Amino acid sequence: MTHENLTSQLAPHLLLLATLRSTRNVTRAAELLGVPQPTVSRRLAALGESLGAPLTVPDGRGIRLTRAAELLAEASERALASVDAGARLAREEIEPESGRVVLGFLHLLGRSLVPSLLRGYRAQVPGARFTLVQGSRQEMVDRLAGGELDLALLAPVPSDVVFETAVLATQPILLSVPSGHRLAGRVGVRMTELADEEFVMLEPGYGLRRITDELCAEAGFSPRIAFEGQESDTVRGLVAAGLGVALLPHFEPGAPAGVAEVPIEPPVGRTIGLAWRRGEPVSRAVGVFRDFVLGRS
Repeated sequence: MTHENLTSQLAPHLLLLATLRSTRNVTRAAELLGVPQPTVSRRLAALGESLGAPLTVPDGRGIRLTRAAELLAEASERALASVDAGARLAREEIEPESGRVVLGFLHLLGRSLVPSLLRGYRAQVPGARFTLVQGSRQEMVDRLAGGELDLALLAPVPSDVVFETAVLATQPILLSVPSGHRLAGRVGVRMTELADEEFVMLEPGYGLRRITDELCAEAGFSPRIAFEGQESDTVRGLVAAGLGVALLPHFEPGAPAGVAEVPIEPPVGRTIGLAWRRGEPVSRAVGVFRDFVLGRS
């Protein structure tokens, strides 16, 4: 059988192969597809005959895909994702306001930047819809690269060649200390003065954690980590309780009770930017929102 003929036979059954890969069970796959089990079995047998090798082998109460079937199923999932993306683009071209933007961002940016952007955009496009995803910088980078996000607000801006980026702002990083700390009230502090301090830090994978580690290394010491967390507000709370110091962005509208902010010398900041996958077409809804964000920088 020619390659073209095999492809034409496989095309109508992409969903079957993808479903079978996820369920590993013919009966369950048939239920999800809404077709009788014998029909699924016949289709699998016919596909195997066309391919020249069986697609499944028994495995306990279920089945196991052969290596050839695994390859076909993986290709089926990719093809279905492309079809879904194409259908989304087509629908949004006809009805722009029906589009949904999947926006990822760091927890800290959810305090003011993201609400401000969404409020301004919804004033211009009242029907705009969003799915908002929060997480660590590394998680957002991975999910953007994997196609789970349309856009991501990140800090610092990634340099990966798979992304296109635009810098929106530079955010100063300050030393947060308990209000009664020896450094509270100082007009500035050098990183070398912090070698003996206990630090409260975000977990590895967060942008602020990487910045803190790098600044400490440049100052010639490894930070003594007292606590690690996943939220900057938690980190600030631990600082206020006197459990350590932390490097954090300026807290708006001002340092919370129990915390003093001291500038680092020389000044330290991080870039905040928007990122998207390089070279990939985006829906009209995503493109319009991206242009809006870039126009505000």
